[in-house]
Amino acid sequence: MAARNDGILLAGRLLLASSLLPAAIARALNPSGFALTLAATGMPYPNAVATASVLIGLFGPLLLALGLVPRLVGLGLGFHAVVAGLLLHRFWEFSGAVARVEQELFLAQLGLAAGFVLYAVTGPGNWSWQGWWHGSERGTPPAVKVPSAKIPDKDPAAKPPRKRAAAPRGPRPAKAAA
Repeated sequence: MAARNDGILLAGRLLLASSLLPAAIARALNPSGFALTLAATGMPYPNAVATASVLIGLFGPLLLALGLVPRLVGLGLGFHAVVAGLLLHRFWEFSGAVARVEQELFLAQLGLAAGFVLYAVTGPGNWSWQGWWHGSERGTPPAVKVPSAKIPDKDPAAKPPRKRAAAPRGPRPAKAAA
């Protein structure tokens, strides 16, 4: 596994979180206006969807910045970004300059979703709440257990080695003539 740079992971988390917070704060300050926008797209239960989107938009970036539950947060925010792009930036319904702008906004939403999925896969790094909670063990690779060689003396199923008869030392006796 390649070495990870925790500073870059922290910067990425903070940049992703900061990209969501302005829109989430604006929606939280005017949830009924956001619900009306969703109702105009034909969304069923626009008030409930707007409330859920505001909660996800406010708490998701905070969890992201702290580095808590990265898989759940990353995949949840990625799904939220794709759904928001499909609902709010329907470039296929427009033509001309408006279609290009809406297409760019839709592709930006997909780019955010890709960033969130990458976060879910890579994790928050050691400079996060999760890294602090798990201690320094999190940043070190797991120890590889090397199987030890079997020693025949300790293995009851192993056969004992054969002993060769020792050759007599000294001169050989001469053979008697018959």
